[in-house]
Amino acid sequence: MIPKETVDKIIDAARVEEVVGEFVTLKKRGANYLGLCPFHGEKTPSFTVSAVKGIYKCFGCSKAGNSVNFIMDHLQLSYPEALRWLAKKYSVEIVEREITPEEKERNTERDSLMIVMQYAQRYFTDKMLNGDEGRSIGLGYFQERGLRDDIIQKFQLGYSLEARRAFSEDAVKAGYQAKYLVKTGMSILSNNHAEGTEITVKDIFDRYAGRVMFPIQDDGGRVVAFGGRTLSSDKKIAKYINSPETDIYNKSKILYGLWLGKKSVQKEDCCYLVEGYMDVIAMHQAGVENVVASSGTSLTVDQIKSIHRFTNNIIVLYDGDEAGQKASNRAIPLLLEEGMNVKLLMFPDNDDPDSFSRKVTIEEFQSYIKENAQDFLMYKAKKITAETKNDPIKRAGVIKDIVESISLIPDNIIRSIYIKDCANVMEIEESILQMEVNKIRRKIASKGKPGSTPESYTEPNITTSEILEDLTVDTKEKEPLNFDAEEKELLRIMLTHGNILITIDAEDENQEKHDLEITLAEFILFELWRDEITFENPIHQTVLDEYIKELSEQRLPNLQHFSMSQDPIISSFVINHVMNNYELSGKWAHFGVHVSNELSNIKKTSQHLLFSLKEKKLHHYISLKQELLKDCTPEETQGILQEILHLTTLKSRVNKLLGRIVVK
Repeated sequence: MIPKETVDKIIDAARVEEVVGEFVTLKKRGANYLGLCPFHGEKTPSFTVSAVKGIYKCFGCSKAGNSVNFIMDHLQLSYPEALRWLAKKYSVEIVEREITPEEKERNTERDSLMIVMQYAQRYFTDKMLNGDEGRSIGLGYFQERGLRDDIIQKFQLGYSLEARRAFSEDAVKAGYQAKYLVKTGMSILSNNHAEGTEITVKDIFDRYAGRVMFPIQDDGGRVVAFGGRTLSSDKKIAKYINSPETDIYNKSKILYGLWLGKKSVQKEDCCYLVEGYMDVIAMHQAGVENVVASSGTSLTVDQIKSIHRFTNNIIVLYDGDEAGQKASNRAIPLLLEEGMNVKLLMFPDNDDPDSFSRKVTIEEFQSYIKENAQDFLMYKAKKITAETKNDPIKRAGVIKDIVESISLIPDNIIRSIYIKDCANVMEIEESILQMEVNKIRRKIASKGKPGSTPESYTEPNITTSEILEDLTVDTKEKEPLNFDAEEKELLRIMLTHGNILITIDAEDENQEKHDLEITLAEFILFELWRDEITFENPIHQTVLDEYIKELSEQRLPNLQHFSMSQDPIISSFVINHVMNNYELSGKWAHFGVHVSNELSNIKKTSQHLLFSLKEKKLHHYISLKQELLKDCTPEETQGILQEILHLTTLKSRVNKLLGRIVVK
């Protein structure tokens, strides 16, 4: 368990703009920072970070929070895990008390899977560096490929022994449960295991044997999967085996090398996309770190969005062989559709980044990739124009291919520039290209449009009076009462002005009236308690319960406590509805516009909100009683009518008070 003093140190050290900046490219906009939201796909930035308030908020998907919440959401960590991640980043020492066996048992399964993967990485690295088999085969392979020791260490490379149960048996001996070895995909369950019985070490064997190992990290640098390359020349053995999808590894979202290269991607405002693990590693050795690979799978939209958070510019360095061309043809349309600026880089003699880097010096490699990247669409237009110059039919088909690529670009201005440039290169009228692009875009838009209807469909003949009648019935009978406005505003007032002292009328035990000074929060809470009012919205009630808990423990509730809460429900509510409120500038007074000060009317405002909430509650209770009348017995009717009369009288009184609140 992490002591509160340490938690405070971590939160103070973890500046939200620095934490978010690790995963999102942020640009200064006035007092705030702006970037692409990492929580939902967007092409126009709506993700705002306020360094002054220590919070972030996306105006597209409404995600909001502080630095701890961001790490929890983005890396899918628990609150303690997020604190440990931040403590490591900011070198804050954590001294935790010993965890009891019962607490160990309560650790989440996800934690257990992560711990197994950390062990596996250390195990494979140790076997390669310190074991005879690992040094001669695994380390020997990497050294033969020309990798330096610092690069081997940087990528945490390793080796899995030939013995088919070596890893599984050693892991179980070290205290890791067999069931978690299976769930991480590091071990495979044998057919001899009886379903429904406990998994033991005898039931499992290693997924990887006699392979060099490439750990795959998530955005937070945690090992979540492995790629294993065989060193056997037997063609029946798969060259690469990658981890299966697990609770901690979604292969469509993870990019190999992004954890190590994201800062360089931000700095260079460009990302190189390669095919394999060794391509990424070779480029790092050549001094180029802004590089990623799609880790053993075809490039996906989620992976592109991960890159897009850091840059709009991507250079594709796929191999020149048939497989590389196919991968390129699949990836580039997706990149264009996501609004990326795509360039292509071809190596001579069908080399890949790894093989080419071993033929030239570091300086020559860096110079080549900088000088030979070409805009994809212009490269394609020039290439096919040269190849099909004397074949009109083939030329027409190729032009359609170019048009389809251009039509994928979402930005109107960039699309029109490409139409103009490609028309010049291919010697075709710009208007024809524009017309074809528009045709394809209309076709794409109509395909998935939720409101599109088949031509044979005819609308029913409905009159205006019928529509109005339906709307009236729906409004009166179906629209539920909404308490959100009053609940939200009462919480905002309590969180921002709850400690302000106000004067109220009170009676002592002799029923003598006198003035009593209490805090505004105490006044609001007393009114809610006296009438047994709870908040209808469960989020609002959660925040209210936390406020009451703080008071009951003799602590003065403050805004920072709630905005930094480990409960994301509380922190999100406070950031969205309390900390993001705007006030009119007092400068309007210079133009004859009176700007009222909220504090001067705070008691009156609170009373009005309380009465408004009570009026709605009474209305709600009356409606419930009226529903009961439909199914009650004649004997019960009289009692229910009396209750309705009483509630209606109370409602009338509250309505009068809403019209004439007397403030001392």
